[in-house]
Amino acid sequence: MDTKDVRTTVLEALESRAPEHGIDIVDVEVVGAQKSPCVRVRIDHADEGAPTISLDEVAQETGWISDALDELDPIEGSFTLEVSSPGMARPLRRPHDFERFAGNTVALSTTATEGRRRYTGKLLGYTEQDGMVNLEVDGEQVNIPLDQVRSCTIKPNFDSLGKKAPKGGR
Repeated sequence: MDTKDVRTTVLEALESRAPEHGIDIVDVEVVGAQKSPCVRVRIDHADEGAPTISLDEVAQETGWISDALDELDPIEGSFTLEVSSPGMARPLRRPHDFERFAGNTVALSTTATEGRRRYTGKLLGYTEQDGMVNLEVDGEQVNIPLDQVRSCTIKPNFDSLGKKAPKGGR
């Protein structure tokens, strides 16, 4: 099984079990050497109104995730499992992610073979009728088909941390 197939298999298996634990599987990555890869699983609370998942909660949820992967056995040989919160640069991949985080600044790359492939702008949301992710980039609206989104992450806003910008442009 190649890395993409392993990712899809793991993602589907964990997403089917996550609701019973009140967890949202934000993303799964399979990285590193083929002989001993690392499976990274990002999780958060399924309840959109809840605060971001804490380190203690991640530790509590790691058990069932590990058990599910042991049962699934998606990788021949050994692998490392990393379970974490989505972090500040949270990946977005599903329609409800694009709706939930509308208003945030995102970095998006596409699978397009011609024209522009990278965008940074304000996420306007997702249009279900035509399956488009909507962004405002440089004052113009850009609509990208969801199936052409290679990756999309929230760009952290460090300006809101209460620090003043240096005077005099330094």
